[in-house]
Amino acid sequence: MGNERMLSTAVEDYLRAIIDLELRDGRATTSAVAERLGVSAPSASAMAKRLAALGLVERSPYRGVVLTETGRRAALELLRHHRLLERYLVETLGIPLHEVHAEADRLEHALSEELEARIDEALGHPTVDPHGDPIPDRELSLESPSPPTTLLDLEPGAGGTVARVPDRDTALLLYLDELALLPGCRVEVASVAPFNGPLGVRTQTGEHAIGRDVAAAIEVA
Repeated sequence: MGNERMLSTAVEDYLRAIIDLELRDGRATTSAVAERLGVSAPSASAMAKRLAALGLVERSPYRGVVLTETGRRAALELLRHHRLLERYLVETLGIPLHEVHAEADRLEHALSEELEARIDEALGHPTVDPHGDPIPDRELSLESPSPPTTLLDLEPGAGGTVARVPDRDTALLLYLDELALLPGCRVEVASVAPFNGPLGVRTQTGEHAIGRDVAAAIEVA
């Protein structure tokens, strides 16, 4: 990351929150950044001013904050560290999926470029993290994903393999683990109840009813 590694942990936390929101929603408003980091709106606004002074973001009255090229590279490096660490913690140390996000949050700031390269090589240069999110490559390129297909998009009788699940909701990840609805698991939609009712899905642990909001959060391939 070069000189970007001189950034404080707080600045790095904001940069990764901003890029997470940009990738998910197309923009990062000050209020969304504050909510994601669990801080007050005035605190987020003050940090936005600091990031702008450092040349890492530009502030917009309608879009909130937008990463500059320098800020985006720093944010993508952090994202690469985070997602590689998640993959390493799951595959090498056997950390449960619902725990790896918080652990990677703590470790991403201290990961050296040399150790990052060794982890990447040891894992066989993975392209996705254990939640199914893409990992920026060594050049910090990140492919734009195609529009996702979720369980909610499937008709009864259709199925596939779970490709991506949310990474921040510990309770949801524990629930999905119980239902065998984590990345790599096979799933088939058995039924769709009318009037916004639940979906019936079949997995290796049997048939389960899940809410539409949960179904909409599970991407399948």
